[in-house]
Amino acid sequence: MDIDYLVVGSGLTGAVLARALHEAGHRVLVLERRAHTGGNVHDHVHAESGILVHTYGPHYFRTNDEDLWRYVNRFTSFQRYEAELKSLVDGRHENWPIAGSYIQRTVGRDWQPEFTGTPQNFEEASLAMMPRPIYEKFVKGYTEKQWGVPATTLSAGLAKRFDVREDDEPRLMRHKHQGIPAGGYTQMMTNMLAGIPLRTGVDYLQDRAAFQPRVMTIFTGPIDEYFGCDLGRLAYRGQKRTHEYLPHTEWFQPRGQVNNPSPADGPHVRTLEWKHMMAPEAQARTRGTLLTRETPYTPTSSGGDCEYPFPDERNTQLYERYRERAERIPGLLVCGRLGEYRYYDMDQAIARAQMLARRVLAGAEMPQAA
Repeated sequence: MDIDYLVVGSGLTGAVLARALHEAGHRVLVLERRAHTGGNVHDHVHAESGILVHTYGPHYFRTNDEDLWRYVNRFTSFQRYEAELKSLVDGRHENWPIAGSYIQRTVGRDWQPEFTGTPQNFEEASLAMMPRPIYEKFVKGYTEKQWGVPATTLSAGLAKRFDVREDDEPRLMRHKHQGIPAGGYTQMMTNMLAGIPLRTGVDYLQDRAAFQPRVMTIFTGPIDEYFGCDLGRLAYRGQKRTHEYLPHTEWFQPRGQVNNPSPADGPHVRTLEWKHMMAPEAQARTRGTLLTRETPYTPTSSGGDCEYPFPDERNTQLYERYRERAERIPGLLVCGRLGEYRYYDMDQAIARAQMLARRVLAGAEMPQAA
């Protein structure tokens, strides 16, 4: 097939880039290793209950960017959904992020940070933000289950992904636009890729010679896999998901996501009840309720199981070696969460892909993630 651009991966990054290049008049081919489109934002309907399940964990779309909001609404309409998370602590469902009233009730108003100065690891960064009892109950156990290592070995920057609030705002995020696609993420991604040649079940790395674009290959898979992991394998964490269908139970928990930070709760880090994330009229058509428990693990190979880049110095340095190598290859752009070894929220992934598309179309030098 005579093509200008080959896009490897049909997740958000690949789909946004493919859409932009296609609309600019270029011949684009998208390859997807999995049997379905959409990467990790894929969803499906549970046959017995009729409940919509996010196949690879919950995805709450949010943005304050009006242009980006208009962009995603080209491909779907959104039902308003402002995620409110709970943590199961001491047998009670408490707000997450941590509510100011909980800290005042359990520690007092006049607490002082245990750590001051420049934190060198995740635990120090956390103790600069919250009292130790709060850290121990809400954060330490969850984090160590999530990553499988002591919190003191993780990057301090990981603590930037949560906050400690003075108020009792129950929403996970305060963005102006929040929601879930009314028809599901799979339908949104299908619409985004409409009219663009797409092949699923094709592993580009197993047959690169069969796909030779005229201008550029855009690779959104794991950057170490592109090079055969010859400098070493980057570490990732994935989630093993176990589902429990309760046909005679209307509701199981107070919110769609309940975190399970205590090791005593079991190895899973959160329990999801998908029906909470559906529109009221869709909830009324469901039968019972469906739970998913997510237990972190370390994939032995990349495949489709790499979800979270590992936040430590050793892996950051190894990624930099691969990144520098990729930059020296003409006609190659490695990008996306796996390609840049960086966690992106959905709005961040879309915005970065749009920026990269503009650079590609302008023929400019490709920037890398900061």
